[in-house]
Amino acid sequence: MKEYKANEIEAKWQKYWEQIGIHQTEEDLKKPKYYTLEQFPYPSGEGLHMGHMRVYSIGDVIARFRKMNGYRVLHVMGADAFGLPAENAAISRGINPREWTINNMERIRSEQKLIGASYDWDRYVGTCLPDYYQFTQWLFLLLYERGLAYRKKASVNWCPTCSTVLANEQVEDGKCWRCDTEVTKKELEQWFLRITDYAERLLEGLEQLPKWPDKVKAMQRNWIGKSEGAHVTFTIPELENEQVTVFTTRPDTLYGVTYMVLAPEHPLVPQLIKGKETESDILAFIEQMKKQTDIERTSTDTEKIGWFTGAYAKHPLTEKLVPIWVANYVLMDYGTGAVMGVPAHDERDFEFAKKYELPIQVVIRPENDELDEKNLSKAFVEDGILVNSGAFSGMPNRQGLQTIANYLADMKKGGPTVNYRLRDWLISRQRYWGAPIPMIYCESCGVVPVPKEDLPVILPEDVVFDGKRNPLTTSESFAQTTCPSCGKTAQRETDTMDTFIDSSWYFLRYTDAKNSKIPFAKENADGWMPVDEYIGGIEHAVLHLLYSRFFTKVLYDAGMLSVDEPFTSLLTQGMVLKDGAKMSKSKGNVVSPLEIIEKYGADTARLFILFAAPPDRDLDWNDAGVEGSYRFLSRVWRLIVQNKDLFHQELKPNGQSDKEAKELRRLLHQTIKKVTHEIGERNHFNTAISSIMELVNGLYSYPEQADRGTFKEGLETLVILLAPFVPHITEELWEMMDKEGSIHLVSWPIHDPAALVQDEVEIVVQINGKVKEKLMVPTKADRAEIEKLALSQEKVQQLIANKTVRKVIVVPGRLVNIVVG
Repeated sequence: MKEYKANEIEAKWQKYWEQIGIHQTEEDLKKPKYYTLEQFPYPSGEGLHMGHMRVYSIGDVIARFRKMNGYRVLHVMGADAFGLPAENAAISRGINPREWTINNMERIRSEQKLIGASYDWDRYVGTCLPDYYQFTQWLFLLLYERGLAYRKKASVNWCPTCSTVLANEQVEDGKCWRCDTEVTKKELEQWFLRITDYAERLLEGLEQLPKWPDKVKAMQRNWIGKSEGAHVTFTIPELENEQVTVFTTRPDTLYGVTYMVLAPEHPLVPQLIKGKETESDILAFIEQMKKQTDIERTSTDTEKIGWFTGAYAKHPLTEKLVPIWVANYVLMDYGTGAVMGVPAHDERDFEFAKKYELPIQVVIRPENDELDEKNLSKAFVEDGILVNSGAFSGMPNRQGLQTIANYLADMKKGGPTVNYRLRDWLISRQRYWGAPIPMIYCESCGVVPVPKEDLPVILPEDVVFDGKRNPLTTSESFAQTTCPSCGKTAQRETDTMDTFIDSSWYFLRYTDAKNSKIPFAKENADGWMPVDEYIGGIEHAVLHLLYSRFFTKVLYDAGMLSVDEPFTSLLTQGMVLKDGAKMSKSKGNVVSPLEIIEKYGADTARLFILFAAPPDRDLDWNDAGVEGSYRFLSRVWRLIVQNKDLFHQELKPNGQSDKEAKELRRLLHQTIKKVTHEIGERNHFNTAISSIMELVNGLYSYPEQADRGTFKEGLETLVILLAPFVPHITEELWEMMDKEGSIHLVSWPIHDPAALVQDEVEIVVQINGKVKEKLMVPTKADRAEIEKLALSQEKVQQLIANKTVRKVIVVPGRLVNIVVG
């Protein structure tokens, strides 16, 4: 018997698919479209891991299934190829990041082909290639033209030794991850995108995404962080009534304000402390805060530390003076950089007030009780009645929320407002390996955009990678340029863009990947967008997905798209674990996809990874499970090879010819229905595969004397149903069956509802509640017929002989219970 040799078969068919261009995207507009997309990988030096294998296998099943169901399918791949790891590799290896990245891209692409994924490689996108980042720059200029890209000073993590900005994750225990120097905060001119202009639309759009996981939508809502409340304006008499505005969600507690806190970075702090006794202490405190990350400062475990500035603010309603403090837990980037302290009704404020012996003023009491601030052991944060609140005393505090906010508006001292936690997107990176920001600085003309016809602004080669500065500043050929407006000598922007920019629109480039004039033509994007199924990790739930939604809405507003949400359905696959832990080199539990492919073949790896768990759950790698998947494929192989003579015969199925043929046909159409539903409606590949395994068992137990045409039909359908999961072995078996063309171009089978109707059903016969017999009865039999059949069984007659039948209970389709005495 011909042996199943996975590696030979897989190499043969991968070569064939490439030769005939089977995976090229169809453009037949008469067919419905289906765009399935897996998040593209970062081309690291480590190659593909099992997490990649899982996401690509999931996407490939969906793409192949949809194609066999008559859709024109867009299924594409690329590389998210810019980023800091390549720059670090360049520094450590002494090579250009381009060389390192391109080599990795080629290796990963070859590994992806080994998996047998059905990508249209003609539409491959690499974000580090000039023909891609040309249009990343083009889109930046569009954002600039629409007032959505702007430049301002911002506080950044700065390593004085490396002379570079560090992301929060590159600061470890307050020190630079690379050189261990203490990190400080530094004000630098940075480029931002006004994502806050879209905060409400990003929030509302989540309601239009029923096929997104609730968990992901909740994470985005929390990140946007909409809160309704009021702005309240305090004045500072000693600064000639300079105003400070705070945002609060609790204007009902305004009369309970006993102090105010400013962020250490607040621009008014230097003026407030000048000449005061604590000036030098507070300045030292501010320098100390520059060395802490925002996460460290706002952690619930971090001790709240503050200093009194020596200055006071005037309460907008009572006109009492309240002390102004600076404290570590208030951040300039959140709200207005100022908060009002209401210790009687806020747990954090209560803790701070107790520590520094600040006044506590109760302004809400329980409905049927009193509160004494002198005896408070914790803040009262429940609803109640307003007290000590001027004209608003006696009012339920919930009513006071809006009433006091409206009163502030009437007094022109604030008023109702909506606040968002979301901040504008800082995109400047002081790195080489990213898309250069296409802006020029001219002494005469100011900030000048690079004309679109001059794009791309190419990354230069004459740079120095020493880990001590932004490499782009070392290239004279790059930094020195000519102003496009006046022709004078000018300076080019040496910051590059955040790599999240690259991945915020790549799904659109795939729709028109060869366009050399614009990022994509509207008619091409409209022909494919939105993505029907987007597959990737939950770790991208907030930033990447939020930024992609932002870009899509901007391009919709610019008339470049007809949709304003990029992804209709989102599938967030679980992690691949080994021995209950995430695979990692440090744990020594990494399993390489290439090792499994070499030993068992890609089809076995795919089958196991799809069968072992639902796609949204974590999957625990199991060597025995892999072996079991290989045995199953070998079993399918033997089933076809042993019966290959059938495929040379003209046999028509006759599912009504005998009982066994009828039962096999019912099982076959049950399986078609189940697999179609589990892939097409639920993405539950594990249960689809399980039902195919039951079909294989049914085919193995089918008697030789039963109708051979029905058996042949069952074998052919089995191979078609398996094709999306294990594309190579099914292609080989299809050829073995003397079928013309690729199995992946065959139409998906449709179940016959009539085949599912059963003529007979098995029921159990009980005597006094205990099962004594089983029998087949016609499905249309009524209760009387079923009772008669049960009582006529020889075994039953023996058991009830010489006993009185007191009652017979019939449950059609399930059981007969004979009660005897």
